[in-house]
Amino acid sequence: MSEETKQPTGEEVEEAQTVSEQETAEAAAPEETPEKTEKKAKKKKEKGYTFTREQVEQMELAAKQLESVKDQFVRLTAEYENYRKRTAKEKDSLYQDARADTIREFLAVYDNLERACAAEGDDDSPHKKGLIMIFHQYQEILKKLGVEEIQAQGQPFDPEAMNAVMHVDDENLGENVVAQVFQAGFRLGDKVVRHAIVQVAN
Repeated sequence: MSEETKQPTGEEVEEAQTVSEQETAEAAAPEETPEKTEKKAKKKKEKGYTFTREQVEQMELAAKQLESVKDQFVRLTAEYENYRKRTAKEKDSLYQDARADTIREFLAVYDNLERACAAEGDDDSPHKKGLIMIFHQYQEILKKLGVEEIQAQGQPFDPEAMNAVMHVDDENLGENVVAQVFQAGFRLGDKVVRHAIVQVAN
């Protein structure tokens, strides 16, 4: 009998049927998606943790210590900020005091220039004109430095900015009004560099 006409045996038929059943079962079974596999893995990983009483007490103690350290840190930060502001204020105050002291020393020159300009003499004289120009220049320098003259003439007497050395009876002026300024006073910002020396009407 030739190979072409050879009939399959019973064993071969059973094998062919088993292979085809397996193929249909594999085709019918739904493929597992990556999400499902991840969920399965998570379920395997998720486990409940149990702690002993000692471990719970240690955790509570650690939480209290952390809160205490946090509170100390906040307090220390606030203290440092206050210290920084205080030292900056003190530094600025020292600088302003040094400026005021320096300006006070130069005010004697201002007084002499003012007297020289007010002195009687020929107003067309080149010397007098030169003095007046220097005096105006000096006033501009003081203004640039933030120094202002205290306006006292005809103003109510202010003990914070003026020193009264004389009193005068004047019906034309109200009570405690400055009648005359003997020496100009100066202010640097809110700080009085030199008090004005004045005469006050009763």
